Amino acid sequence: MQTIRRARREDADNIAALVTQAYTPYIARIGRQPAPMLEDYRQVVNDTDTFVLTDGAEIAGVLVMSREDMELLLVNVAVLPRFKGRGIGKRLMALCEQHALDLGCEAIRLYTHELMVENIGIYHKLGYRETHRATENGFARVFMRKALVAR
Repeated sequence: MQTIRRARREDADNIAALVTQAYTPYIARIGRQPAPMLEDYRQVVNDTDTFVLTDGAEIAGVLVMSREDMELLLVNVAVLPRFKGRGIGKRLMALCEQHALDLGCEAIRLYTHELMVENIGIYHKLGYRETHRATENGFARVFMRKALVAR
């Protein structure tokens, strides 16, 4: 049975392992570990709105968000590779949007590496629009935004 819940501090090691598995395929493409692999997930769980999707006792997906004024920053969404194609990413993205609306946010912002082209395509399909590109901390990033309409 799959459930979504707020991450707890004791989930940090499992979240870090999930992120490592999810992002390892991109290392060869971008020439270094992607930024999410460099995070301290104990600190992330403390400082952000982090949710996990569990499948039984296993964490299969993670969603990390942070409110910035009237917008929500989608910091990270990741799914264990063996769970891909089961709609987990879509469920986590829907949660992100609902969370933003619940907080009264006007938009969701995110960024991804410019070489993670499949992710850019997914975000476009979900209604995100590219706002600009820039290099930050040595990463060539694509910045995107989705305006929200209160329901």
